[in-house]
Amino acid sequence: MGRLPLRAAIFGVLTSLVAAGFAGAQTPPPVGGIASPPGAMIFYVAHGAAGACGPGCSEWIAAEGTVQWDTYKRLLAILDRQAGRKPPVVIHVWGQSNFNVSASMGRILRDRGIDATVGSTEVEACNEKPEAECFAAKRQGGLLDAKMDFKDARCDTACVLMLAGGVHRSLPAGTRMILSGMTIRNRLAPNVSDERRAGLTELFGQQFRLYLREMGVDPELIDIIDRNSETGRATEIPPSDWTRLRIVTSSAL
Repeated sequence: MGRLPLRAAIFGVLTSLVAAGFAGAQTPPPVGGIASPPGAMIFYVAHGAAGACGPGCSEWIAAEGTVQWDTYKRLLAILDRQAGRKPPVVIHVWGQSNFNVSASMGRILRDRGIDATVGSTEVEACNEKPEAECFAAKRQGGLLDAKMDFKDARCDTACVLMLAGGVHRSLPAGTRMILSGMTIRNRLAPNVSDERRAGLTELFGQQFRLYLREMGVDPELIDIIDRNSETGRATEIPPSDWTRLRIVTSSAL
């Protein structure tokens, strides 16, 4: 089976693979109008001290929230505004994310030559401010003074699919990588037959294996996710396997 075209992966798939991810401490308002639920992923540019986001890195794109059907639009928009610069994307995913779009965003990162890592961004303008004011500050655009928080860093299935697209991929020491299973869901037609669900699960599994191979990541990850889909369990991937499975390309931050 050939590579899933970016247009098909992003624009044409209403039925998606999703799974429960990590809970967010707070749920920001919708960012894409009435069709976008609360908590949808947002992107903003942050600036910190030298080395804040890794060796020689002081500026990054924060990606935080749940990957929804339209999240790719905001990723493309912020990358288009970088005027040739390629700051790394720092991923902080939570909630029940769309795996198809997560993989599509990984392709966008690879096509644009962007590095990726995981962590949360603490914006100075948000200190002791209500969530609504913090959200408004992040959404107004411009460079935000911030620092990285790598403690308690986590990376779920959607995070891994997005991270895989990074040209250089790293994970902070102490990151917990926990892979769940997958569930078929159609946002426009919630009742999916068992037969169609089985067929789509196999199809998407094949596409994700192809995607990971193209990104240089071992597709064994999909075998783990498939087992979790059957058992309803989650699997934690230890740091010793990050390099073996080629999830990372460099040592931890």
